[in-house]
Order: sequence, then structure tokens, then C-alpha cells
Amino acid sequence: MKKLIIADTEIEANSNITLDLKLPKLYHSPMKLPIRIIRGRKDGPTIFVSAAIHGDELNGIEIIRRLRKLTILKKLKGTLILIPIVNTYGVTTLSRYMPDRRDLNRSFPGSKKGSLASRIAKIFFDEIVTKCDFGIDLHTASIHKSNLPQVRTDLNNPFTYNLAKAFEAPVVLHSELRDGSLREEAQNKGIPVLLYEAGEALRFDEKSIRIGLKGIVNVLRETQMLPNTTKRKKFSLPIIARTSQWIRSTESGIIRTIKGLGETVKEDEVIAYVDEPLDDMSYEIKAAFDGIIIGKSEIPLIQEGDAIFHIAKFKNLETAENKIEYFHEDAIVDNEFSELGKEEII
Repeated sequence: MKKLIIADTEIEANSNITLDLKLPKLYHSPMKLPIRIIRGRKDGPTIFVSAAIHGDELNGIEIIRRLRKLTILKKLKGTLILIPIVNTYGVTTLSRYMPDRRDLNRSFPGSKKGSLASRIAKIFFDEIVTKCDFGIDLHTASIHKSNLPQVRTDLNNPFTYNLAKAFEAPVVLHSELRDGSLREEAQNKGIPVLLYEAGEALRFDEKSIRIGLKGIVNVLRETQMLPNTTKRKKFSLPIIARTSQWIRSTESGIIRTIKGLGETVKEDEVIAYVDEPLDDMSYEIKAAFDGIIIGKSEIPLIQEGDAIFHIAKFKNLETAENKIEYFHEDAIVDNEFSELGKEEII
């Protein structure tokens, strides 16, 4: 097994340890980045699973907490590096951003002499990401919005496309790389990253957490880091979408949404109304094309130009409805996944 050194500590085979990466102080308060590292007895890939790179996106913290408790990890081949809170500064204030008001996920690869966000990005990238073969980064929607569980990746990359399908979220969405993002910089270094988006900022969503937990285990199995069970069913193929668009309000007022997350819409179908609060005027908001709603605003007050619905383009609506039905709450924890131990996932 190849040598692995993190925070000046060599990680031996068949170990399960927690390390703290030293970070710049917050005024006079010492800061650190806690990391859990699990190495199997046998050689295999090295993967990182990170969460809360935006400090108000909390679902991933709980996903990682449940993941590290799974007894099946005793059979792990290779190395699993878990970082439940990347933006420790933002989590302490329930803020998406760093104290310098920068977005940590637009600050990669970072610099030792740059802004606070840039310095944190540099530490995280050099100490963890560069030592991995691939990664999974856990996110939610931004504040006051919610996302249907979905995996975002480059559909033109056969490796990540296969892992995205194996994750078994309801939707796989093609996503272009963004300047300064963790995924872009990792990809530039030959380290592919899956992005899991699910739920709402500052909230735990049980369905999103369970799908995310199961998805990570599915990826570990797909890469032979964990053994497959004889009873495991072939994973259900998700909805694959190459394009998506946010539908924005043409008026200001009070919004009445007609459609919800996971529902299909037809082109020109009315999906919401914007009502004037002081008179009887009402304006229709229509879908721009056939597809499925993968994100929506949760604020009843809306301004002209605000994003209301995020719709993934998908023409076969009957197929989409059938696929989404699979992800009804009763199907999230199926018999195969329950074998991991009910007490481990509840």
C-alpha cells in the first residue's frame, strides 16, 4: 500500500483515525479542520468525501456522520478520507461564505499568500485532494431554495458518468466546470469529482440524507472498494439530463406554486402564479420546455427576475414520472441497504 501522509502524519494500513489540520486563526480563536481517515487492510483507490464547503449547507455533515459509523467499512479496500466540515468558519456563523465574504468554492487552487478563503483552499487542496484518485463533494441548494437529490458531473467522462449512475440519485445532470471551483481544479489535476446536490440550506432533509448515504456506498461498491452483496439489485437508472434552466419571475408579488420538486412539466404549462398583494391582478409563470423540476424557491415573496424553478430538460415525461416514483420514501431504504444495520442509518 502506497505511503499516505496528511498533516505530517503517516497513515498506516488498517487504521481509522481522526486528524486536525491547522487553519489560520479567527481573530484570537484557534481554528482546525477535522478529518477522519479510514484505511483498509488491502490496497485500493483513495477517495475523499467532503461537505459544508459552503457553511450553511448541512445535509452532507449528517451524511458523513452516518457513513463513518457503517460496519461495512471494516471491509474497505483502499482509503476513505472524510471531511464533514470544510468551511469551519462559515458553519460557526451559519454563513455560506468565509469571514472575508468570499466563496470558498470559487477560491481554488488557492494561494499561501492570498485571501483567507484562498489560503484555506490551498491547505485543503494540497493536504487532501491531491492525494486522492477521485472525490464526492456534498452540497444543498443555496439559502431559501431546495434541490431534488441529483448528481452533477461531466457526462462526457465515461468514468464519472458511470459512477454518477451508480450513485442512484433520481437525476444525473451534466454540469460544466466553474472557474475557481473545487471540481474544476481537481479535474485539471486528473482527479474527477462527483457533486451531490440535495435539500435546502440550514436544514436536514431525511430523504436527501438517506439517498446520499446510499449513493456513496454504491460508488464505493462500483469501484470495488467495498464488496457487493449477493442480494443487491442492479441499480435503477436515473433520469439523465444534459441541459437545465432556471425559470425567472416576470413580475413581483406573492407566488403560488402549482408544481413541486420531482414533478414533470410540459412546455407552456402554468407552473406558478404571481399575485399582486393589494389588488386582484395575477400573472402566470409557464414552463419553457418539457422536463422535471429539480430545484425551486421556497420564499412566498418574489421579485421580478428572481429564480423560481430549476427545470432539467427531459422529453419523455412518462418515463421521468416512473423513474421518480422509484425514489418514493419507502424505496429509499430497500432490503439490501437495510442489511447495513438499521441502527446505522436512522
